[in-house]
Amino acid sequence: MREELNILIVDDHPMTVNGYINVLSDEEFEGYELKFTKALDCEQAYKLIMDDNRAPFNIAYLDLSLPAYAEKNIFSGFDLGLLIRKIMPDCIVIILTMHSESSLVDRLIKEINPQGIMCKSDIDIDEFLNAFKIIFSGDTYLSSKIVKSLKEKVFDNYKLDNYDKQILMRLSEGIQTINIPNYVPLSLSAIEKRKEQMKNMLLQGKAGDDSELVEAIKKIGIL
Repeated sequence: MREELNILIVDDHPMTVNGYINVLSDEEFEGYELKFTKALDCEQAYKLIMDDNRAPFNIAYLDLSLPAYAEKNIFSGFDLGLLIRKIMPDCIVIILTMHSESSLVDRLIKEINPQGIMCKSDIDIDEFLNAFKIIFSGDTYLSSKIVKSLKEKVFDNYKLDNYDKQILMRLSEGIQTINIPNYVPLSLSAIEKRKEQMKNMLLQGKAGDDSELVEAIKKIGIL
């Protein structure tokens, strides 16, 4: 007997909801039967989430921009995500949004910690399905604009500019420092100075070679 996966999809565009359902329904997930529940606004979603007579949702797709349910202080998919985390802590939460501002992404991760964040302009049918498979396998999925936004935030936090980014990219490609002026319009001494400043920041003052600097930037998601 196949295990049932209860999937909630919340979006205020019925055709979009049906499109998501059709994409997932056309795919075979061995050992699982997908059961879909729709909601078109915050009120419908709230009542479904709070319904004690219904099995908990295993997966919830939440559009951020939704008609509010002011009576219960639910004004967006963000509020629904917080509610799900409280009521159904084991539910996989996937955020769908048209926005990718770093402040929004940072807040989503800190307060909801969703298993997926998709910028709608990044997603086509194939990528939507690919994202589901990645998340269902236990990994986190962030669409390309969300990843870009996070990288830009890290650069802002460390006060790194475009020249620093170019230097880091060349180092990660295995290009020796002495040859980087062929790729970056800076003198060798300026590049060395920037490298030392980045090592002080990223390696927390510890002495390290270029490979350690590259490893540090990869760990924090800059490259």
